[in-house]
Amino acid sequence: MTRQELLRIVIRQARTNGFQFRKWYLAAIDPSWNSFDDAVDLLAQGRRYYSLLFAHEFARAFWKQGSQISFVVPAATYTRRDKEGRIVTVTRKPFTRRTLKADVWKYHLREMAAHDEPLRYIRRFLVIEGDVQQTKSVAS
Repeated sequence: MTRQELLRIVIRQARTNGFQFRKWYLAAIDPSWNSFDDAVDLLAQGRRYYSLLFAHEFARAFWKQGSQISFVVPAATYTRRDKEGRIVTVTRKPFTRRTLKADVWKYHLREMAAHDEPLRYIRRFLVIEGDVQQTKSVAS
């Protein structure tokens, strides 16, 4: 999936939750508007899409308050000290999380900022037809 395709899906999901993409684009990126596709192509250049992903209006709409989003928290392995002072390795299994908190968008902005690639982070929250088909074929 290309960056443009992913951005289109992300923007459309936020728009269904009330995000006014065109209004945001005109105010934050470019005061001229040709088309949705041209706007996405411009955002996909370099790291311009960061301005969209980290915009508070976008985040509020994408992780809309009161909506339930299911996503998989990946497996993690880290080290820590136990109560005797020894270093132990902790391995956590992946699990599904559902979010309903009012300020969940703030949490996700912080997590996305700490992630190596913010677009890859936000990708976890999208249900895309190809993913569903892949999941079905793996399960059978």
